[in-house]
Amino acid sequence: MSIGFDEVGERVYLLRHPVLDVNVTVVVGDDTALLVDTLSTATQAAELAVAVQALTPHPWILVNTHHHFDHCFGNATLAGETTGPVYAHTAAAARLRDQPELVRQQAYDEMRDREPALAEELTRTTILAPTHTVHLESTLDLGGRRVVLRHLGRGHTDGDLVVQVPDADLLVAGDLVESSGPPSFDDSYPLEWPETVAELLRLTTPNTVIVPGHGPVFDTDQVRAQHEQLATLAWLIRDGHADGAPAERVAARAPFGPEVTLPAIRLGYAELRGDT
Repeated sequence: MSIGFDEVGERVYLLRHPVLDVNVTVVVGDDTALLVDTLSTATQAAELAVAVQALTPHPWILVNTHHHFDHCFGNATLAGETTGPVYAHTAAAARLRDQPELVRQQAYDEMRDREPALAEELTRTTILAPTHTVHLESTLDLGGRRVVLRHLGRGHTDGDLVVQVPDADLLVAGDLVESSGPPSFDDSYPLEWPETVAELLRLTTPNTVIVPGHGPVFDTDQVRAQHEQLATLAWLIRDGHADGAPAERVAARAPFGPEVTLPAIRLGYAELRGDT
């Protein structure tokens, strides 16, 4: 499979992988590159390494925006191609370090019916936990070019990282926002997610480019629109819980559709009951 990058900002390049439409971003500094997310399997990661090497001769540092397989299961292959560290939020790193087989099983279960060949390859892929962790913020120097890794709060997961490239006015948001489909709520924090995206918006200007976890880049207005949908969903969860409404009834009224939002409503109800 031939894959390649398109420039989306000054020395910032985006690859939209055809499997799951997942995004990989490369930020090129004067002597080091930053590779954000590593795809799903060793095969995909090996193809990605070739594409990155065609883009820049620099060694790279790896960042995982969160612990889901399509953003980090290529770590072992890509780390083997460079001597750089692998960064992730503390919670994401701990899950990949302490519960790799649970993460693998969850990935397999998710893909078993949708992408059976991919699911099978996931069972054979080595999971490499990040070597360096970020709690709230870390600044990296790519040979004179500053990049900031930020944890803005819980949302899609408890360990979402945002990569800010100040001199390009660009943010890599991971799955905090998505443009190729609705957000995924399976292990999310739906009551906190709107405020986390609000923090993301506070980092933007009218011209900021936002790279989502999947799909084409967003502008600030598009992220603001998704924030409004997330805020509406959080309000519906709180209101439905206060009224004792069944989760299914609330899901029928929710943004993104009932099938997508039912897990979010159940998680929100559990949090409001004090079960989590």
